[in-house]
Amino acid sequence: MHGETNWSLRPGRPEDVEPMAELRAEAMRSDLERLGRYDEHRVRRRLREGFSPAHTSVIELDGAFAGCVTVRPYEDGDGLYLEHFYLAAETRGRGLGTAVLRALLGRADAAGAPVRLVVLRGSAARRLYEREGFTFESEDPVDVTLVRTPSPRAAGR
Repeated sequence: MHGETNWSLRPGRPEDVEPMAELRAEAMRSDLERLGRYDEHRVRRRLREGFSPAHTSVIELDGAFAGCVTVRPYEDGDGLYLEHFYLAAETRGRGLGTAVLRALLGRADAAGAPVRLVVLRGSAARRLYEREGFTFESEDPVDVTLVRTPSPRAAGR
């Protein structure tokens, strides 16, 4: 398991976009192929076009690139939208994703903000989000939207 001492978040920079686009392509490939939607150019282009250094963090493990996550204000201003949360293959399944997600949700709770995200139908990542309090909001043939309301304990601070 990853302790809280050997990982960190640093602000995203423009030069991070290509490693992040490659990570996204690798992380999403099997789910997109399963859904018949994998396109090696589109999977990278979507990250490049939506990249926002102001809202993106690079996840570093022992000082090295280990993943990325974007948390931006939701379209209607009601809460936050979590996207582009990807971890390098060698770091998955060891608790890093849970630790990062809990840190981000702690910030959202402190702000009293609900958090929404979209996960591909059938993705194993959905279990992580549901363990951390996300619930079903809507779905279409490809995507499932999940939402998490702020923790009541945090709202009273």
